[in-house]
Amino acid sequence: MAEARRLLVLTRDPANASFRQRIEPYIQPLYERGIGAEVAELATSAWSRRRQWRAAREFDGVLLHRKTLTAWDAWALGPSPRLIYDFDDAVMYQARAPGQPDPTRLRRFERTAARAHLVIAGSPYLARYAGAVGARRVEVVPTGLDLARFAPRTDPPSPGPVRLVWIGSASTLKQLDAFRATFEALGGAVPALALRIIADAPLEAAALRIENVPWSLEAEGRLLAESDIGIAPLPDTPYTRGKCGFKVLQYMAAGLPVIASPVGVNADYVRHEATGLWAKTAQEWVEAVRRLAGDAPLRQQMGGAGRRRVEAEFGFAVLAPKVVELVARALA
Repeated sequence: MAEARRLLVLTRDPANASFRQRIEPYIQPLYERGIGAEVAELATSAWSRRRQWRAAREFDGVLLHRKTLTAWDAWALGPSPRLIYDFDDAVMYQARAPGQPDPTRLRRFERTAARAHLVIAGSPYLARYAGAVGARRVEVVPTGLDLARFAPRTDPPSPGPVRLVWIGSASTLKQLDAFRATFEALGGAVPALALRIIADAPLEAAALRIENVPWSLEAEGRLLAESDIGIAPLPDTPYTRGKCGFKVLQYMAAGLPVIASPVGVNADYVRHEATGLWAKTAQEWVEAVRRLAGDAPLRQQMGGAGRRRVEAEFGFAVLAPKVVELVARALA
C-alpha cells in the first residue's frame, strides 16, 4: 500500500459557497485514496501567515483555494511542497471594474499560476487565462452539485403566475442592474409573471412583481423547485466571461428550463432549444419568457433534459474520481 500523503488546504473561508462546492465534497474521496487533507483558513496577520507557510513545508502538497500569492507568500512557501491552485472566478479582475485586469491582482495571479504544479480552473475561459500567464499544467473541473439536494417538482404546475427565479448573493445581484429595463419590459409584456429572488439582499423593479426570499442552504432546493423558469442574465465583460455558471447548474438540477445570456459557460451549459433558451436583447428576453411561460410541456421537456445532463456531468459522484486523480498525480 502506498504511503499516505498529507495535503494542506488553504482557503479564505471554509463556509464560502465556492469552498463548499469545489473543495469540501472531495475531502473524503481524497482520504480514501490515501491523501489526508487538513483544512485551514489562510492567515491574515503577517506573523501568523509566516508560521503557516513554514508549517506548510511539512506537507506533501498545498491546495490553495481562490486566494493568490503575494511575493512574500511565494518566498515564504519556497520551492516545495507542491502547490495546487483551484479557482472559479476571474480573480485577476475587480467586479466593479470588469473591463481591465487589476494590475496588483493580475501580478499575484500570474505568480500563483506560474508557481503551481497544477491549476484547476472552473471553466475553459479561466483555464486559457491561466495557461496564457505561464501555468505549467491546467485542468478544467466544473463546479459540482449534490444532486440529492435538488429534487425536481413532480406535481403539475399550480395555477397562478408563472414564476421566474434567480438565485445568488448581494454581490452578484449587482449584475442585474444592467437588466432593469428588461425586467420592466417583461412586466409589461407577459401577464401574470413573477420573479423570485433567492438572495441575502432584495431586488426592486416597479413593473414586475418581485418575490424576495432569503437564501438558506436548507431551503434553496425547495425554493427553486417551486419555480417555473430559471434565469441567468449577465452583462458581457471579461470579468463575467469568467463566471462558472453555478446558478445555471442549480436550475437544471431542480428540473427547470433556463433562459440565459450566452456569456462564458452559460453558452455551453444552456443548450439552446434543448435545455433552455439564449437571450441577448430585451426583446429576445421578452420572447423567450413569453414562449416558455405559455408552454408548460416545453418547460417540462427542457427541464428534464437539463436534469439529465447535470446527472451525467456535474454531480459530485461523477466529478470526484477526476479531482482525486488530478490531486494524486500532482503529489506523486
